[in-house]
Amino acid sequence: SSGINAEWPLRPGKFLNTDGECTGSALEIPALTNLNQLQVIVNALRSVEEKYQFHVNDFEITDTLQNTLLRQEETLNTEEAIEIRYEPQAVFRVRAVSRCTSSIPGHSEAVINAAFNCDGSMLASGSGDASVRFWDTSTESPLHVCKAHRQWVLVIAWHPSSLYLASACKKGDVCIWDPKSGTQKGKLLTGHKKYIGTLAWQPLHCAKEGGSLLASGSKDCTIRIWDPVRSQCTVTLSSHTQGVTCIKWSGDDLIYSASQDRTIKVWRPSDGVLCRTLQGHGHWVNTMALSTDYAARIGTWDPSLQGKVQSGDAMTVYNKYKGSGEEHMVSGSDDFTLFLWLPSKSNKPVCRMTGHQQLINQVMFSPNGRNIASASFDKSIKVWDGRSGKFISTLRGHVKAVYQISWSADNKLLVSGSSDSTVKVWCMKTFSLLKDLPGHADEVYTVDWSPCGTRVVSGGKDKVLKLWRA
Repeated sequence: SSGINAEWPLRPGKFLNTDGECTGSALEIPALTNLNQLQVIVNALRSVEEKYQFHVNDFEITDTLQNTLLRQEETLNTEEAIEIRYEPQAVFRVRAVSRCTSSIPGHSEAVINAAFNCDGSMLASGSGDASVRFWDTSTESPLHVCKAHRQWVLVIAWHPSSLYLASACKKGDVCIWDPKSGTQKGKLLTGHKKYIGTLAWQPLHCAKEGGSLLASGSKDCTIRIWDPVRSQCTVTLSSHTQGVTCIKWSGDDLIYSASQDRTIKVWRPSDGVLCRTLQGHGHWVNTMALSTDYAARIGTWDPSLQGKVQSGDAMTVYNKYKGSGEEHMVSGSDDFTLFLWLPSKSNKPVCRMTGHQQLINQVMFSPNGRNIASASFDKSIKVWDGRSGKFISTLRGHVKAVYQISWSADNKLLVSGSSDSTVKVWCMKTFSLLKDLPGHADEVYTVDWSPCGTRVVSGGKDKVLKLWRA
């Protein structure tokens, strides 16, 4: 028989790492080999002690090799050696949040964004009331109310060391805050002519002696790079012909900017040189995500050392959590499509990802870079393969537009906030709804899962921040 057969006790197989490199030579592997036995084989080949996830053609091995092969009998070439891909598992498990432990009032207008710092010990929020607020997550209580902006705070961004928070407003001003004292650092950074919708800090491992720089992108078509210590703009990047919607500062020390002019541009921040322009989208590019976002976000905080003394340097932590292989970028647009790119080396997309029926609001890589989630006005979230861009699944349950999403640190769960006033938690193994979390009285504009995995924050039109725990 040419098909898969339980009487085939041995199958030729080889183990590939996340870069597609072969570990050891091809082996004869019994078809009934289970997950634990595969762990033992790979640890023996690599002379290390680690836990792994295994996949054959994007099918995860959850019990035996044979059962995984039976699930893909149609497409499998039985003549060739089976390629079993392995990747190290997340170092800790995150439990699904299921209850609201605090509803914190304070803002007098809608909460536009809320975000945890690198280790989840602090929380910041920005609002239509022109204030930035800091909250202590262990006591779930207010710390500081910060006022310097004169209009809506549209975006906030934690410095990866948690020593600073940057905020930007509808007027076009940027402010740097000290989260410990709640005071403003230096003076207001002015220069943009229109509102600022996006901020990005330089990753810690790329920063020079003077500390990380900050980039801001504005409706005035420019990106400005700021030195927060000297409170001055060092470079202005102008080439976009319409507003800048999203910027990312990559682990390779490049800046990527997306715009309403339908392009994405790649810049060298040291001298402001435009390296390349990525074209393909047919309408505004709204959102981008990097496969290295989580690694850059946590700075020097190593999640595997939770509760222990942290003494990692940024480069070590970044390399440990960035995953292997090239930095990938995904972009989402008003044209209902996504594109996957290798932006540091090519202006040609890896692939175009179609399926959404409305504009795409947000895209996000899982912390390990293996999957991408995209949130859309079509009420759905779609999940895609982070390396190939291949469609995996659609998450349906929201009855209005999905505004924001956030992955759990162990890659196994996803939280979403919607115009339908609910927060939902999804299981990324079964691609199904795990928890429905009603409670907000109106649209949910922002959600964030803390990098340590213990809490989710949500905020929106009802002016209230909600903290959710397992």
